[in-house]
Amino acid sequence: MLQKFDERNKDIKVFIGGKLFPRSEAKISVFDSSVQGGDAVWEGLRIYDGRIFSFEEHVKRLQESAKTLMFADIPGRVYIREAIVQTLKANEMTTDSHIRLTLTRGEKITSGMDPRLNQSGSCLIVLAEWKKPVYDNNSGIKLVTSQIRRNSPLNLDSKIHHNNLLNNILAKIEANYSNADDALMLDNYGFVAETNATNIFMVKNNILYTPFADACLPGITRQHVINIAGDLKIAFKEKNLSISEFYNADEVFTTGTMGELTPVIEIDGRKIENKNNSGFLNTIRNKFIQMTQSEGEKFI
Repeated sequence: MLQKFDERNKDIKVFIGGKLFPRSEAKISVFDSSVQGGDAVWEGLRIYDGRIFSFEEHVKRLQESAKTLMFADIPGRVYIREAIVQTLKANEMTTDSHIRLTLTRGEKITSGMDPRLNQSGSCLIVLAEWKKPVYDNNSGIKLVTSQIRRNSPLNLDSKIHHNNLLNNILAKIEANYSNADDALMLDNYGFVAETNATNIFMVKNNILYTPFADACLPGITRQHVINIAGDLKIAFKEKNLSISEFYNADEVFTTGTMGELTPVIEIDGRKIENKNNSGFLNTIRNKFIQMTQSEGEKFI
């Protein structure tokens, strides 16, 4: 499910380090930490009807990730909001847009791994694009189980929303060669963690399940789904889930900012057949859509 270029993004303006640049001039130094070692943190935010959805949650996670990585200077909420609003207004974007918000450790005085070489301060990048959800939420997606294991806290904690995405990219390459839309990634014990790009849920016997957030990012959309399930009195459990349990689920769906809520119709050639006609996804998705239309940081 390859994304296509949107002509409206041809002349967008990008916020980098306090200034707006046209797309053709939106560049960072070869000495920037994100280039040198993927040393940066990021967030994806979606714009609905003049609102930045889940703004507070995304900014908090960005700041906490940067703190974990010991960034010397972390921009505050007000500065980040002003940078986002400035970028959206410059591009005349009010809906159907996606923001890639990146904070790098900044430029180094010479190439090297040591963060003490970063003496110019961090660099905030706001890349706003016209972008609809990346998956077809009606026809659904196919997954294949990857041989690449999702990072655990033993190696690189997935709670840090960092820019070093090679773990996920290697899994995505496997999915591409298997003609699947995305890869399902397991943890070091063989339990399902998430996909290479999203969190994942399943329904069995009218109970909604999702893996423990041990080897996966506890996504913001994931938490919205959990909250909605509580509001709707849907039985819900977090637990270790094997791939066999997903094969035999009544429903499976993924969650994330880029794709919202998307049904999974096949895993490793096994069809996911809504045997009990539970319809949890549609019920939760309708509630989620209502949230996007009424909640968020209003900027116009």
